[in-house]
Amino acid sequence: MKAFAERLLELRLERGISQAKLAKNLGVSFAVVCYWETDRSEPTAINIVKVADYFNVSADYLLGRTEE
Repeated sequence: MKAFAERLLELRLERGISQAKLAKNLGVSFAVVCYWETDRSEPTAINIVKVADYFNVSADYLLGRTEE
């Protein structure tokens, strides 16, 4: 899910949020965020929804299915 990794990193950096802060706010470990951003692990559907809600974007956007 390369699109998810790229878009998560982009959203996080645009908003100036650290991986540690994002992990805490999503209720996941720091390592999980690192793995998602480096495309070494795929998020569960529940975590995709959490990330989408956190950044106020659609799940389709995170998955690379739309441009907005």
